[in-house]
Amino acid sequence: MTDSHAQHEAADPATGFAASAVSVPRAHEDGGGPVHALGPEWQPGPDGLLFRRAARVILLDEDDRVLLMRGHDVDQPERSWWFTVGGGIDDGEDAAHAAVRELREETGIALAVSELVGPVFTRSAIFDFYAAHCRQDEELFLARVPAAAFAGTDRAGWTPIELDVIDELRWWSLDDLERVDIEVFPENLHALVASLLPAWDGTTRHLGLARE
Repeated sequence: MTDSHAQHEAADPATGFAASAVSVPRAHEDGGGPVHALGPEWQPGPDGLLFRRAARVILLDEDDRVLLMRGHDVDQPERSWWFTVGGGIDDGEDAAHAAVRELREETGIALAVSELVGPVFTRSAIFDFYAAHCRQDEELFLARVPAAAFAGTDRAGWTPIELDVIDELRWWSLDDLERVDIEVFPENLHALVASLLPAWDGTTRHLGLARE
């Protein structure tokens, strides 16, 4: 999402993640905290944006296809995009446990933490979503399953927001993903996945701060 308000960012040398210097006012009721619909894992950060940490999974099948979700924003119904499986890290969770939990909830595929590789990438993103101005720091893991492990979309474990905005899940070959005519996040995902093949080299790459 193009962010006309973002002004400046710098990488935090301790974490590798970027921090924005944006200050965005929030709506309040009765002097309480920020009013938003995204859920309790989103909290105001020091830059004034709603912030959360997230874990995502680049899930490959035996043919190196990647399982992606397509979603939209209710405030921008004309726009949709493909993105990796995953979501917010709950209190008391580490990124790897959050990744396998989100994978199970969103796809029905159950993996052990030991079956994850990585994190292979980290990234930060600033975007508008659900009428809120947000920043998210992500850790992306790699995993592989047979294509048959994804038996079809089961929405039983989805949150109300996921039910509202996620439209479909499907496997993508890297060649087809390169030619897709809507946005894909992270940007240049086909090339990022190709860089992990035939095997990850053990180096976690930070992809910087994206404005989406």
